[in-house]
Amino acid sequence: MDARVAAEALSWIGTPYRHQASAKGIGCDCLGLVKGVWRALYGCELGAPQDYAPDWASVDTRDVMLAGARHHFEACGADAPLSGRLLIFRWRPHLPARHAGIAVAEDRFVHAYEGGGQVVLSALVPQWRRRIAGVFAFPQT
Repeated sequence: MDARVAAEALSWIGTPYRHQASAKGIGCDCLGLVKGVWRALYGCELGAPQDYAPDWASVDTRDVMLAGARHHFEACGADAPLSGRLLIFRWRPHLPARHAGIAVAEDRFVHAYEGGGQVVLSALVPQWRRRIAGVFAFPQT
């Protein structure tokens, strides 16, 4: 399953950034990427989230993204392999998680963010690693 997740995530690279969208080649944000990969793997929609702010500076203090990941995905231990896993990030330890990506190797992940303008492949450098709030496996089919 992990290889299928990684391959599908990589196929989204270059999709333009569009807040709250989830269409490969047309537009998506970080959550839209996750929803689109889910749709491709399982043939159904991942539950629709509430509207959410397009940036990390939202004043909402609820940790909705992390709670949603815990509901739909399987939590992984800190020593689990990363490739094919959903990564949830928080900007600061006391703030709710506000970003998601999909690891495609132990040191690379695919994600969409407004500043990048599109879905990109990024190195999982220490600045990203220390912001990981949770690692989750896509459910087995």
